[in-house]
Amino acid sequence: MNDRTNTIFGWVLFSGVVALGLSAISTRVFHADSSEAPETFGYPIEGVSTGEEEDAGPSLATLLATGSADAGEAVFAKCTACHTIAQGGAAGIGPNLYAIMGKPIGKHAAGFAYSSALSGHGGDWTYENMDAWLKAPNGFASGTKMSFAGLSKPEDRANVILYMRANGGGPPLPEPEAEEAAPAEGEVDGAGEGPGGVEGAEANSVEAAGAMGAPQPVPGSGAAASNSGGAKIGD
Repeated sequence: MNDRTNTIFGWVLFSGVVALGLSAISTRVFHADSSEAPETFGYPIEGVSTGEEEDAGPSLATLLATGSADAGEAVFAKCTACHTIAQGGAAGIGPNLYAIMGKPIGKHAAGFAYSSALSGHGGDWTYENMDAWLKAPNGFASGTKMSFAGLSKPEDRANVILYMRANGGGPPLPEPEAEEAAPAEGEVDGAGEGPGGVEGAEANSVEAAGAMGAPQPVPGSGAAASNSGGAKIGD
């Protein structure tokens, strides 16, 4: 009986040693104890941003200029489980959002118990800050109590911001960047930039005088000096 018990304990101990060894290997090789995302994903994961698409697409100012508060109202339906936005609306799981644009972050709704991650963030709800918050709340304020994953489409975020602005106002919208005008059809870059010689045009008196002073080509040694000694056609 004792031998059997010792054998069982021996196998249990051996299993623990193996598990500990595998854990050490996974930590060293696969960085299993790291909470940070890897620099390169082994395969694409839906819903996880790799950061490569950040520079693509219109700017926030352009999206706000072309967006719609009505479209934002439809997207905001995802937020109504936790927030109200009507003036004087009660707080739910999240604070009332009326007139939030331009107000201090984490201090807008008096008496609401904000997380320290948000109340201690600092700054105001600018359009850029709100865009970053709506994209990834936990990325904007790590440790926030808001569990919403975020809105991945820049157009949706811009429309929601416009809807928030329509409910209580906010700072002036940023001006979209001016786009460079494309050359008109048939126009060549550089055309009309100043006077220049035109091929085939008759030279004026100044150009003609300059041409007279230019070095003239010298006949080569094999060229005929004159026609006086040459044979005449018909002789």
